[in-house]
Amino acid sequence: MASGSPSNASPETGAPAATSLRRHRSFLLLAAEQAASSVGRQVTALALPLLAITELKAGPFGASALMALTYVPGIVLSPYIGVAVDRARLRMMLALLTAFQVLVIGSVPLAFVWDALTWLHLFAVAGVSGALTATISVALQSALPRVIRREQLMAANSVMTGARTAGMIGGPALGGVLIGITDPASALLVECVAYALGVLLFLGLPAALNTPAVADAAGGSRMEALREGLAVLRRETLLHRQAIAAAGLNLGGGASGALFILYATQELALSPWQLGTVYTAYSVAMGVGVLIATPIAKALGLGRTTQWCAAGAAGALFLIPAASLGLAFPILLLYEVLFGLLATVWIIAMTTARQLVTPTHLLGRVNAFLQAVLTSTLPIGALVGGALAAWAGIVPVLIGAAAVALSGAVSLWFPHRLHTQVDRATAAEPSSAPA
Repeated sequence: MASGSPSNASPETGAPAATSLRRHRSFLLLAAEQAASSVGRQVTALALPLLAITELKAGPFGASALMALTYVPGIVLSPYIGVAVDRARLRMMLALLTAFQVLVIGSVPLAFVWDALTWLHLFAVAGVSGALTATISVALQSALPRVIRREQLMAANSVMTGARTAGMIGGPALGGVLIGITDPASALLVECVAYALGVLLFLGLPAALNTPAVADAAGGSRMEALREGLAVLRRETLLHRQAIAAAGLNLGGGASGALFILYATQELALSPWQLGTVYTAYSVAMGVGVLIATPIAKALGLGRTTQWCAAGAAGALFLIPAASLGLAFPILLLYEVLFGLLATVWIIAMTTARQLVTPTHLLGRVNAFLQAVLTSTLPIGALVGGALAAWAGIVPVLIGAAAVALSGAVSLWFPHRLHTQVDRATAAEPSSAPA
């Protein structure tokens, strides 16, 4: 947000102070797109591997490689994605990239009908679609602070998270039904429809979003732009502490998540209905976290909220190995409730604080960097956790994973009274001058 903007209006929309999110047209368009695209992505996450398994006879390595390709391009290209987003006409960028997603995903059922589906095609679709998804995600995080007022960001991020959560809950069920009725290739058309709807929703955003956040978008090299973004990350204590905390939580959480089903079914002997109940508890807790994130942040402040919720989510991971001592089902149920609730609130608070602290013209680069951290550390944690568990056993690795997560979360508590610095920084207008 430019420092010269009036405090009672958004610089992009000029929305009056009385406008609530429920009547904020631009925000409602973004929230609707998030709900639709989330459903579509969940259907694809189920249909694409099934298509590889049933049609191309994929084994464990093939299925894993296909999943990895959806993440790797976004991680590798994240620095350039951030620069592109800061220099782009965001409304046009969002609409064009989403339209391209329709063509990329739609090519799979078309090839299936023509009996021309190959491994190369599926790998290309997974990689290109993953890169597009990563870019759209960074662009959306950078667009939100430009269409609503600062004091609405916490509530807006809660609603956006809720929209994505609804898709994560309903998408797999819808995908399972569609695949049962038709086939995996036809089910991919759901994501095509979702993305087509997204194009229309993005085209309805304010024309002001077509003004690049960086005034001299054509000037300066990409390396200079990257150095400018990294300078902000180094200078702002909150931002580099967020990166450390996110890396620790995802490394530990990735290791625990990769081993969870094996541990719950083989070592704890949980029945299928108990395992299903545990996962349902997590989904419900995420929904509750969306509802209470804003009241908690108002009561504690963004600084305290990020500190306590990150530490609480990491500490909850110790309940997983504790379940081996007895009362496995209720302990794992408690874990899912605590982790789902606290991790959701932490992510919402972390995203909001980052948007408030980062200068508008650098949001793309900062968001892209932190998204790369979040995306890359999860599979690394899963791979390392699986390898160590084969050597040392599951329970010791689960304890170590929880310790890694907690060590990352603890970084948010240093330097002393970081929470007061965060609250002061998020209450002030971020500087729009180059770092």
